[in-house]
Amino acid sequence: MERRELIKSIALLTGVAVVGGEFFLTGCKSAAGPVSAFTPATISLLDEVAETIIPTTDTPGAKAAQTGAFMKIMIEDCYTKEEQDAFIKGITTLNERCKKEYNQPFVDLEATQKLTLLQKLEREAKEYNTKRDENKEKKTPPHYYTMMKQLTLWGFFSSETGMTQTLRHIPVPGRFDGNAPYAKGEKAWAE
Repeated sequence: MERRELIKSIALLTGVAVVGGEFFLTGCKSAAGPVSAFTPATISLLDEVAETIIPTTDTPGAKAAQTGAFMKIMIEDCYTKEEQDAFIKGITTLNERCKKEYNQPFVDLEATQKLTLLQKLEREAKEYNTKRDENKEKKTPPHYYTMMKQLTLWGFFSSETGMTQTLRHIPVPGRFDGNAPYAKGEKAWAE
C-alpha cells in the first residue's frame, strides 16, 4: 500500500481531517522544479567576487567559506522575484563589463583588476542606491553589487570558517565580562 492511500484510509477510518493533509497526500513532487540560474560556473564567479571582497590573508578568505553557494541559496530561497532577477542580471552585466574592459571574464582577471573593477562597482552602487532611496514611490531592488557584498559579508562571518578561524570564538559561553581587556590588533569576538 502506498503512503498516499494509507493516509487517506486512516483519515476516513478516524473521520478526522488530517492537518496539512495536502502535503502528506502529495508528498514531495517528483517533477523537477524550476531550473536554477546558478550553474557551477556562476557559483565560481560569485566565489571570486567574494574572495576579492574578503581575500585570504593569514586567515582564510571568503572562497574558503563557500560564499558563492551561500549566495545561491539565499537568492533563490529568500529574495523576492525582482531582487532575484536584478542579481542574476547583475552577474551577466559583471561578466560583460569584464569582457568589454579587460577582454576576459571576471574569474580570469588578475587580483588588482578584480579589485579595481569592484571598487568602481562600489561607487556606482552607492550612487544607484542613493537615487533609489530618494525615489520612495518606486520600489526597486538594490544594486546587484550591493547584494553581492552584503551576502559575502553575511555568508563569511556566519560560516564556521569566518567564526572560528577569522574571529575569536568560544563555542560554550563563559561568564560575561563587560570590561574585557583588548589589545590593538586582536581579532573581534564572534557571538
